[in-house]
Amino acid sequence: MDTTAIPHRPGRLPVLGDLIGTNVRTPLQSTMRAGAGLGPIFTRKFFGLEIVFACGIDLVTELNDESRFGKHVGLGVERLRGVAGDGLFTAHTREPNWRLAHDILQPAFSAEAMRRYHSTMLEVAHELTAAWDRATGPVDVAADMTRLTLETIGLAGFGYRFGSFERAEPHPFVTAMIRALRFAQLDNVKLPFVRRALAGSSAQNQADIATMTDLVDEVIEARRREGGEARDLLGLMLAEGHPRTGEHLDPVNIRNQAITFVVAGHETTSGALSFALYYLTRHPELLEKARAEVDAVWGDREPAFGDVAKLRYVRRVLDEAMRLWPTAPGYSREAREDLVLGGKYPMRKGDSIIVPLPMLHRDPAVWGPDPEKFDPDRFEPAAVRKRPAQAYKPFGTGERACIGRQFALHEAVLALGIMLQRYDFEADPAYELKIVESLTLKPSGFTLRPRIRERAAELTSAGR
Repeated sequence: MDTTAIPHRPGRLPVLGDLIGTNVRTPLQSTMRAGAGLGPIFTRKFFGLEIVFACGIDLVTELNDESRFGKHVGLGVERLRGVAGDGLFTAHTREPNWRLAHDILQPAFSAEAMRRYHSTMLEVAHELTAAWDRATGPVDVAADMTRLTLETIGLAGFGYRFGSFERAEPHPFVTAMIRALRFAQLDNVKLPFVRRALAGSSAQNQADIATMTDLVDEVIEARRREGGEARDLLGLMLAEGHPRTGEHLDPVNIRNQAITFVVAGHETTSGALSFALYYLTRHPELLEKARAEVDAVWGDREPAFGDVAKLRYVRRVLDEAMRLWPTAPGYSREAREDLVLGGKYPMRKGDSIIVPLPMLHRDPAVWGPDPEKFDPDRFEPAAVRKRPAQAYKPFGTGERACIGRQFALHEAVLALGIMLQRYDFEADPAYELKIVESLTLKPSGFTLRPRIRERAAELTSAGR
């Protein structure tokens, strides 16, 4: 792509490019700092590799036009193919298994399927509250949200228990996954000693991938032995053919899809819940507003499936948390043909541009003069209708947008509602938000002390 008309940060050096001042542990946050003040499009360059970023609403609206652009699998996502192969997230759209798996798995996210998953989501949420009821000190929020969402996708999607709340340390799958994601993130680093220090060796990465694939293979083999007519994700992949052609997924792709859903199905939702709790506990008036809605809509009873969608303010809290820190923080688009972006930037077929979502979600042209302010009322229906359609994209865009969006949102609203229904929270006033990156985003070192609310304690003692 011809980048001569695209700005970049001052001080670019020969060979190193924009490396000085870049933190390889936090490439997204480094990009946000580097791009501040440069406008709706800018570049960064490292050892001859120049990357184009677009964060202005007008350019992103063009990039999201499916007739002109499609998903680009590159950089970190391309490296993830070593973990998830041609799974739904990492597959090239041209690969036949993408369309095949997408069409086979769509019924797993229908309204009927969501109703089936609800009881499992409740069951796992009660495992969380049981753990928090026993807690005698602060809890690590991101770690417990990871336990919650890992158990949920394991049970709802595959009938498998990771036993996360029975372990003091993360499940080995999670430990291996975190290292593998970090290795993929840092695979572009041209200094091998830096990459090894931060992400481990290639041998360690292969061992981590083996840990993940071995577990998934065990789960798949157990289901094959059991048989049955389960309509969860794994059941559909094993038993269903394409609705039009009857073609089935091959065993390797089933493994790839299973890894994709376990990783993507819990990493992003756990981050969204963690950020929502962070912002609510920093804004007590908003926390009380959210809790008042839960008390008014659910009262003291266990929520039924239809009760979750009634928590409209709680949903807005999550939407606003994902605006500021979308846990899948960007996507890349490639030109389907030679074209000119924004009437100014020539692109050849196959040229790609990254959309850094935290920057798009802070575009003052859309979000006003104070885009850093946490304000769930940005997602009131009237405000949403006034915004450009492409201004908010936490689940990606177009035909490659997240297939599990409704699953994630139902799980997150249900879990946050249950936490608000049961607990008051004591936060550490000295904590300052620190974000850890491993292709997804989470707050690091964020703890809360959950205290059972008086009304909840009374219900517990009465034998609820």
